[in-house]
Amino acid sequence: MTGSPLAHDFVPAANFEPRRSGLAVDMLILHYTGMASAAAARDQLCSPGSGVSCHYLIDGQGIITQMVDEEMRAWHAGASLWKGESDSNSRSIGIEIHNPGHALGYTDFPPEQMRAVVALCRDIVSRRAIPPCQVLAHSDVAPGRKIDPGEKFDWRMLYEEGVGHWVPPADADPAHLTPDEITELQRLLLNYGYGIAVTGVEDALTRRVLDAFRRHFRQSEISGPADRATLATVQRLVESRPR
Repeated sequence: MTGSPLAHDFVPAANFEPRRSGLAVDMLILHYTGMASAAAARDQLCSPGSGVSCHYLIDGQGIITQMVDEEMRAWHAGASLWKGESDSNSRSIGIEIHNPGHALGYTDFPPEQMRAVVALCRDIVSRRAIPPCQVLAHSDVAPGRKIDPGEKFDWRMLYEEGVGHWVPPADADPAHLTPDEITELQRLLLNYGYGIAVTGVEDALTRRVLDAFRRHFRQSEISGPADRATLATVQRLVESRPR
């Protein structure tokens, strides 16, 4: 079985299958469990009727449980889109991080849990040569449908430990964007990987993608209309993208 030496245990999930269409792993997708306890999440991930699974589960104390062989396709991302590819499950490894989530009293991620997240992510991206810009939130690949792991997840810490891509968000500038600036914002988000159409209009899809972007890259301001601070942050992110 292919997996991380950092896993403390292996508890097999019920739902998995071979990766489709010969796709190689080039993404790491982070989730929160959105359940009251890690034990409840583990039980759900092991249930055939749940329709979900993941490669790894990390509880609040930082205990790592592997649940699916990395060579197999786990069912964690669902309907998704990144860089024009809709089958995120076939090209990714999914990590569920225990947190009750927004519906059950969203909490900070404990330091011991974050240390385990960093260690596991570093191990996976090094072994799999996953590019920094492909370390993503569930919300990045499923904007609007999913909001996890959410605005309290410490993406900056992950980046400073050598995992993922991040930039300091631009200083606040609430000025609304012109149609030309909205077009540029959409173009940059599409170029980075988000599933967005370039219309020049701040439509419902653009709002959903903006909310997802902000939960990852501008966490102090996660909703509201497009503004120049968001545009400046997107520009900074694209310009600093590792080649």
